[in-house]
Amino acid sequence: MENRFVAAAQEKPLLLVVDDQASNIQTLYEIFKDDYEVCMATNGADGIAFCQSRKPDLILLDVVMPEMSGYAVCQQLKNDPFTQEIPLIFVTAQHDPEEEARGFDVGAVDFIRKPFHANVVKARVRTHLTLKHQSDFLRSLSLTDGLTGVANRRQFDIAIQAEWQRCLRVERPLALIMIDVDFFKRYNDHYGHQSGDVCLQSVATALKKSCNRTSDLFARYGGEEFACILSGTPLESARQKAQDLEQIVRALRIPHEASDVTDVVTISLGVAVIIPTKEKNVGDLIACADSQLYLAKRAGRGKMHAIQMY
Repeated sequence: MENRFVAAAQEKPLLLVVDDQASNIQTLYEIFKDDYEVCMATNGADGIAFCQSRKPDLILLDVVMPEMSGYAVCQQLKNDPFTQEIPLIFVTAQHDPEEEARGFDVGAVDFIRKPFHANVVKARVRTHLTLKHQSDFLRSLSLTDGLTGVANRRQFDIAIQAEWQRCLRVERPLALIMIDVDFFKRYNDHYGHQSGDVCLQSVATALKKSCNRTSDLFARYGGEEFACILSGTPLESARQKAQDLEQIVRALRIPHEASDVTDVVTISLGVAVIIPTKEKNVGDLIACADSQLYLAKRAGRGKMHAIQMY
């Protein structure tokens, strides 16, 4: 068995088992392999790294491990906005109520005792996955824009903070594209607000399809303004993505007789890319992307401006 990660079939709920004992991992794998995708890590650091890259649906975590205890792993995951919502069940041979209370205090949802009873383990995992899916559904409603169906401003704010922290840890670039539908007030005045809503829906749907990596987030920022977060994306790639998005909207051929750009709906885009540091913050990135959007609009709209921040 590999020391890092072992994955099974796709498109099943994803369980991560973190345990330094191969026999425990093997036992849990046999219990869950038919119904779930089961991944394994043999130490806390590898478990945390896995969660930051793939985000499992549920974690089964050994309490007692060398170098980094299960409690420390749990606390680190719960302190990270990207991983804090993952339900975590401690696996332990201990029967100490104080240790159990400590586990709940750091964020665990349940305890499973060793030796394992397969039916009990399955039932507890199934229960917590059901609760997670219900919670995810309710959360998605609160984080989705009612008109366009894309992420809303609240989800954008949560996501960009999480991606900033992630890119800060691994020293990777973070790109932000701010997008504005050109002369949209004129569009509403000319065609009516119902047509304006349909226009925004069409633009949002087309742009979201192009921001399709699992690490991307496309959101309605407010009014006729949208934003795209591109994690791990350098300047040239972000610039190319922005140019592609501009062409995608033009290709929709949505009539806009009141525009000064052309006779179809267009967008202006501002791009800012930074490798996050402790001296900067998310607000700096947003302000910079917004200033680039202003430059694109000032240059005649239907254009893109981009900058590398330092």
